[in-house]
Amino acid sequence: MTPDTTSPAHALALVEDDGDLAASMAQLLTLSGYAVSLFTTADAALARIGPDWPGIVISDVRLPGTSGIELLRTLRQRDPALPVILVTGHGDVAMAVDALKDGAWDFLTKPFAPESLLAAAERAATARALALENRRLLEGNAGAGAGGEASALIGQSPAIRRLRAMIPVLAQADMDLFIEGETGTGKDLFARLVHRAGKRARHRLLGVPCAALPDPLQDALFAPHGDASVTTARRGTLLLDDIDLAPATLQARLVPLAEERVLRAPSLREPLPLECRIVATGGTVPGDPALRIAPALFYRIAALRLVMPPLRERREDIPALFAHLADAAATRMRRPMPVMTGTVRDHLIRHDWPGNVRELAHFADRFVLGLADAAPQGFSGQPAPGSGETLGERVDAFERETIVAAIRASGGEIGVAIRALGLPRKTFYYKVHKHGIDLTSLRQEG
Repeated sequence: MTPDTTSPAHALALVEDDGDLAASMAQLLTLSGYAVSLFTTADAALARIGPDWPGIVISDVRLPGTSGIELLRTLRQRDPALPVILVTGHGDVAMAVDALKDGAWDFLTKPFAPESLLAAAERAATARALALENRRLLEGNAGAGAGGEASALIGQSPAIRRLRAMIPVLAQADMDLFIEGETGTGKDLFARLVHRAGKRARHRLLGVPCAALPDPLQDALFAPHGDASVTTARRGTLLLDDIDLAPATLQARLVPLAEERVLRAPSLREPLPLECRIVATGGTVPGDPALRIAPALFYRIAALRLVMPPLRERREDIPALFAHLADAAATRMRRPMPVMTGTVRDHLIRHDWPGNVRELAHFADRFVLGLADAAPQGFSGQPAPGSGETLGERVDAFERETIVAAIRASGGEIGVAIRALGLPRKTFYYKVHKHGIDLTSLRQEG
């Protein structure tokens, strides 16, 4: 089988000085889709593995010269998110357990079954792919906000991929936008990322909360001077948040500004030119937001209409989003990452997330604080009465639903789904068989 190297997460560094064992492990891992780099000493591995290593590391504990434990510590200093799996003899188990406390991802005791090796590598590779994707997004949107404001755009669903790809295009096009979506879907975030990606990033983005702007503040907004004046957005971006909930008086005052890009005020003899981009958001309440906006205003600010998808329509992104948000919360709170429980996993699978990414972020905070197992209102973390589901069965259900959602999101394109899931091809088909997933029907749906 040709190694599946379509994802950098499939790179794997194997550090083992036993020639026969190294050869058999490398062959098994290669046939399972990993691009294996083999090293016989820790020093040789350290010369190649830097903080940008795109995969995972599997190392024996006992090596000539530098030990596997020392290798782990050095790699953790270079990149704390790099998964390192240790291979030990029976006499080294206590040492390996201590290494887990020092940050080792997992350990295997010789002799180990091939399935154990592949399962450990698969879990580590999936986590590495997620960490690298999060890092790429956060680096690409540096300064986007504490805790990673880019969270709403993390994921591999087709809708989110398209939105991410549109950011530089829209920034260059410099046209007015109308972004609609439910609360917590990331409308404001998307507007700010577009602003920062273009030439207007050197100037101010003025956000206007249209749904809660009393008359005195409206006067300040349309004044020719002041920090709250629309004039501060000159050459920048005017963000009209929840424009569909704005009172009729505010909408009427925005029409000439949107149409002529000038500010008219009683104190001005002549209209004041105001060159700026207008980005508006709406849709936090049910119904078509366009119907709540005066046509004279809507058709001037909606040169392009975009939709931010709700979380329930991109469920394949929930595991990656939750892991990112929980990691950010643990870092922010300086707390260790808790173990996933059945209650938490059930909630991630079955909840509709009406608050979308914002609600998921709050749930991640509760998870890190150890409060997530306290079932939210209207949700029971237990199986339905009489269902008889064990924890293992609920985990299998989560895995099956994630795979099916990825295939549907890819339009039945299996290769696209495999890349989105970050799985080796052989592992993907193993899980499809294990969970009885009908690929033919899913392809026909696509």
